[in-house]
Amino acid sequence: MFVTPAFAQETPAEGQLHTETGVAHDEAHGGGVFPPFDFSTYPSQLLWLVITFSVFYMLMQKVIVPRVGGILENRHDRIAQDLDEAARLKSEADAAIETYERELTAAKAKAGQIASAARDASKAKADAERASIETELSAKIAAAESRIADIKARAFAEVDTIAIDTVGTIVEELIGAKSTAADIKAAVSGVAKQGA
Repeated sequence: MFVTPAFAQETPAEGQLHTETGVAHDEAHGGGVFPPFDFSTYPSQLLWLVITFSVFYMLMQKVIVPRVGGILENRHDRIAQDLDEAARLKSEADAAIETYERELTAAKAKAGQIASAARDASKAKADAERASIETELSAKIAAAESRIADIKARAFAEVDTIAIDTVGTIVEELIGAKSTAADIKAAVSGVAKQGA
């Protein structure tokens, strides 16, 4: 249980100081009407209300509203400038992108032309080298065919001689007698005509 101290229980006499608040104790303090609701003070309250309202209205009209209006106008101008700057930068960026795309297309076309020219040049070079090699091979083939024809002609020219010598040797071995060169030549020529 809470015990109230002795000094708080005493009620001070009129005119004495209240120990807790340090304010003089007045018996008439608790009676009467709340001042704003006192009808006898209405005219003065209305007068001060009109004066205060007028002062605040003039203060608002002359000081606060122009400052706020100026701030709003400055912000509006700044926003408009920022929007104009953004539009200008966007148009510059669009122009730069368009230029980049145009240059990229031109570079691709030029690269295609360079590749086509290189391909055509290498094809022409390969064709020229192939034609040169074919000409060289044709010349070698013609020379080889000429040599083969010469060897063949010599071989055929010597075939008769070899055939005559071989037939003479075979006849001599088989019969034991030696035949004349004219008889052997006639026999070989006769067999060659029958084979042809």
